[in-house]
Order: sequence, then structure tokens, then C-alpha cells
Amino acid sequence: MAAEIHSRPQSSRPVLLSKIEGHQDAVTAALLIPKEDGVITASEDRTIRVWLKRDSGQYWPSIYHTMASPCSAMAYHHDSRRIFVGQDNGAVMEFHVSEDFNKMNFIKTYPAHQNRVSAIIFSLAAEWVISTGHDKCVSWMCTRSGNMLGRHFFTAWASCLQYDFDTQYAFVGDYSGQITLLKLGQNSCSVITTLKGHEGSIACLWWDPIQRLLFSGASDSSIIMWDIGGRKGRTLLLQGHHDRVQSLCYLQLTRQLVSCSSDGGIAVWNMDVSREEAPQWLESDSCQKCEQPFFWNIKQMWDTKTLGLRQHHCRKCGQAVCGKCSSKRSSYPVMGFEFQVRVCDSCYDSIKDEDRTSLATFHEGKHNISHMSMDVARGLMVTCGTDRIVKIWDMTPVVGCSLATGFAAR
Repeated sequence: MAAEIHSRPQSSRPVLLSKIEGHQDAVTAALLIPKEDGVITASEDRTIRVWLKRDSGQYWPSIYHTMASPCSAMAYHHDSRRIFVGQDNGAVMEFHVSEDFNKMNFIKTYPAHQNRVSAIIFSLAAEWVISTGHDKCVSWMCTRSGNMLGRHFFTAWASCLQYDFDTQYAFVGDYSGQITLLKLGQNSCSVITTLKGHEGSIACLWWDPIQRLLFSGASDSSIIMWDIGGRKGRTLLLQGHHDRVQSLCYLQLTRQLVSCSSDGGIAVWNMDVSREEAPQWLESDSCQKCEQPFFWNIKQMWDTKTLGLRQHHCRKCGQAVCGKCSSKRSSYPVMGFEFQVRVCDSCYDSIKDEDRTSLATFHEGKHNISHMSMDVARGLMVTCGTDRIVKIWDMTPVVGCSLATGFAAR
């Protein structure tokens, strides 16, 4: 268990309020209970726990429930107080929590998958529980009858899920680095499109239904913003993490994106600025600056009696260049490059000092973060990971004190 760490001093970084300890294995999911000083956790140690804050400032488990298999995913619907827990054996179990959060009753088991459940979403309007799993499929089941309504299979493990409740569109990320947009029906589904841009497996997704933006984080340490609503194919690349991006949350009111990575990094991106799209990399048989041949250009090497050079790319203009013509490094935050990347010499000269001003803030969570969730109305964030520790943060010094008051006024 854990004591409260500090009061809330004014600072420009997240304030650690509390730590919760007690799980015997990695914590796979942690959710803040809206309007309550409480946290729901799911763990590989096969337990679901509800932690309530006592007068002493410590969090103690008011509910401790042991499952048949390690818990791999969780969804909670506060208005109906329903918890859906995905397990390593492929089953999804539904529970109902009492009003005082001291008792949890089992409702039913859904045979959703043949392998580990990776993500769950519950739709009250449709009475569907939608889930993805390591059996390479997304499934949706009726919560009234418990019957399977449909399944769609992919070529790789389905790793994460987002859902648009109005249109019944599901976004599924997988281990091949692809995101599939599906239209789910009562007993069928159709593939709308696939999104390809990451060079590693998709680890997390976030859908903003207001601006119709999809954010994806991957093992290639990058984040991509996909403009789904604009329908122009516009994508923005964000590179500021040094390890796998594990969790995302977009704050629509303040136009900020919060991201967490497995090395403990917490980033807050300012999305309320005019950003530039990263260029497509151009291909050429010779350097597009000095025209020296690349090493596979046998004819030009023979004609000019020169050795071929290795091909590189300028991150700002996308041109294919040699190492001599791209000897400089620079950050370029307006294009999402928060740390220094390769640019050609002419682009380096065109970048002004003010162009290098960061458009994100970076903070240290000081533990491996595999999952993050935010209570936007209160400006609180909870993180958890393989170190078995759950941390509760006050994010208002970072995302702006107007966040909580702004939501309260709506």
C-alpha cells in the first residue's frame, strides 16, 4: 500500500500524489474511478482490486478478487458500474461493482478469444463488448445474451483497440504495424481502410471523436496523428520518445497529447499549433545534392571512376543524400522531430533558432510504464507497469490548471 507523497506544489512537471504497491506481478491496467478517490487495477497475478483512499491518505483494497487466469486487459463503465476483464486464457469476464465499491458480483463469462485478450471496449448503447486478442482477431459479443455477434481476423496479433460509438467504427492496431478501420454490424463487418506508416508493432491507439483524429504509438518509438475526419490522408509524425510508446491520451479541451513509453518517459505535446507533415523519402541512384552515385549505381561508378556512397535521407525535405551532404543534425519540432535528426546542409542552414523551440514537454515517470489512464475532469493520471507499482499523478501543472475547471464548467 502507499502513503500520499506530497501536497500539490506549483511546478511545471507532473506531481506524484500517491503510490500503490501490493501486486505480486506486473499491473496490466489501472483506471481512476470518476468522482471517487479510488483506483481499479488488473494484474498478471490474477487479481482484480479496487483501491479506495482512506482518511490516512493511504490506498487500501476494498475489493480483492482472484481470477482463474492472469488479467491482461480491463474496461470500466462508471454509470453502470460494470467491469470487463480480459484474461490470458482468452475469456472476458463481466462484474458489477456495488455503489460503495466494497463488493463485486460476477455477471457472466464471454468466450471471446482463443488466446490472450489485449484490449476491451464496452458500448452501453449497443450492449456490445468488443475485444482484441493474440488469436489475431477482433470479436464483438452481445452483453444481453452473451452470444458472439462477429469476428474479424488479421494476419498478426491484434494489440490495441479504439471505437467510435456514433458510427460503430473500430480501429484495430496489430503487431505488423498496421491499423485497420472496420465498420461493425450486428452480425457482420466490413473493412473500410488500412493505415500504414509505423515501422514497428502498434502498441496503443487513441481516438478523438470530436476532431476525428486517430493517434497511434508503436514500438518504433514514434507517434502518428491520422486526420480521419479531414479525409485528406494527412498524417503528422511525432518523435520524442526513446522507447516503445505504450499509452496515449488526447485532451480535446486544451489540444494536448499525453504519451507514455516503456522507459518511463511522459511527454505532453502541444497540438494547438500549425505543424508540418514529414515528407515522403525520395529515391534516387545518386545524391540529389552533389550527384555522386550511390553504391548500387554500377554504371555511374564505372563512368566516373568513383566509389559509390551510402544513401541517407534528409528528414526535412526528404531528398536522398550522401553522408557528406547531410553532415549536420538538428531538431525540428514543427515537423515532430523533438531530438536531433539528419538534415541536408541546405535545410540545416534554413532552420532558424526559433524553429528549434520545443513543442512538447518531457518528464520522467521513474518506472516502466505499460499502461496509462487519465481522469481528464480532475487532471489526474494513473500509470502502471512491470515494476508492479501504480502511481497517481496530478497533471494540472503540465496540461494547465484550466483543464479541470474548464471541464467542470461544461
